[in-house]
Amino acid sequence: MTEAPGTAPQRLNVLVTGGSGASGIAVARALREAGHRVFTVGSDRARISAAAEQAGDGVAPFVCDLAQMEEVRQLRAEVSAAAGPMDAVIHLVGGWRGARGITDQTDEDWDFLERGAITTLRNVSRVFYDDVAASPNGRFALVSSTAVSKPSAAGASYAAAKAAAEAWTMAVADGFRRDSGNGGGAAAAVVLVVKALVDEGLRRSHPGRTFPGATDVGDLARAVVGLFQAPAAELNGSRLLLAP
Repeated sequence: MTEAPGTAPQRLNVLVTGGSGASGIAVARALREAGHRVFTVGSDRARISAAAEQAGDGVAPFVCDLAQMEEVRQLRAEVSAAAGPMDAVIHLVGGWRGARGITDQTDEDWDFLERGAITTLRNVSRVFYDDVAASPNGRFALVSSTAVSKPSAAGASYAAAKAAAEAWTMAVADGFRRDSGNGGGAAAAVVLVVKALVDEGLRRSHPGRTFPGATDVGDLARAVVGLFQAPAAELNGSRLLLAP
């Protein structure tokens, strides 16, 4: 957020998808503490409601299956009725499936990854694109993986799905660029890259592990808040590595 001397920080409407997990809670909390209106989305009402409570007062939970386009359209209608257009979408939906190598990559695993990593992203970006593009500080962010740059045989389906999601996000960035002219405008689409995410609950449940190369969800949250403090023209179409 750019901030003129003597003025209050700009308050934005931010939608956090995949809000039920540890990363969603951390990101929602950080955005709320930065002064934004935060709306979290999950597919299970009990889980997303509990996560919103953990994120703090004022975080509003919504239930939606983001793989269903009609439900995403309904979600936009509901959040718009509550607060107006969304200025930003932070897309944290994902999932992992692996195998031993290339030959045992199953169709079932691919369908799961395609639904979570690609279909949800396509639906959310298409439905909320105009809102973000019209915002004076619009941001669309995807969390991706270092596996895209160095895919393994065991993680072939996962890396391919993540690569497709990154390509789609870069296309969104090009859309923002074209909408505002080649000089860039107020909206930016960004890919945040991690090797893995770790939180205190995961550390407690695996006390003997060190999680080398993993990014703490708190660091991810701070990076998300920082997206609103940098010029859109510098951010748009960038791939920001958060892994140590």
